[in-house]
Amino acid sequence: MLRGIGSILLLVCSNAFMTLAWYGQIMFKSRLERFGVYAIVVFSWLIAFFEYCLQVPANRLGSVNFGGPFNIWELKVIQEVISLLVFTILVTLFMKSEPLRWNHLAGFACLVLAVFFIFKK
Repeated sequence: MLRGIGSILLLVCSNAFMTLAWYGQIMFKSRLERFGVYAIVVFSWLIAFFEYCLQVPANRLGSVNFGGPFNIWELKVIQEVISLLVFTILVTLFMKSEPLRWNHLAGFACLVLAVFFIFKK
């Protein structure tokens, strides 16, 4: 149980870095627009390094192959749901011009169904 919780917590932190690496230049455009695209790419790679420093241990900790509670399919779906939750929180906080709408919530509900089906034995 603790390995599963630890894996999920590491995935949450990893996805915060991932979201910043992928979408940070959009979220913080006013602060970064003086830099060229190549500088932004390098900066994003540096952020992504920390994502991988958390995601790889999270997957090893949670994987049944290393004594964790999740198979690879379950780990992938957990990661995708966490990714969308972290993305939603960060976009809602930092991008006021991009509102959360009903169709986004409907799509998330479909992902919850995906989790249900993936974990169904």
